[in-house]
Amino acid sequence: MGIVKVLICAAMLSLVSVGATFAQAPSAPAKMSADEKKAISKTCSDQANAKGLHGKDWKKFRAACIKDGGTSQ
Repeated sequence: MGIVKVLICAAMLSLVSVGATFAQAPSAPAKMSADEKKAISKTCSDQANAKGLHGKDWKKFRAACIKDGGTSQ
């Protein structure tokens, strides 16, 4: 009966360690250069201006656009 408890404990320990391996945090995305950020910001500002947005709507659109990497339209 003692060996059964040892085997059960070993199995539980291995399951816990496997779970911890898969629960690691994802790696951070690649950082953009300052020029890339400026280009995205300019693109989003131009899109907001083209839509005729002003004030809070302009800021809201621009923030969403920058978050999407300049692809909002």
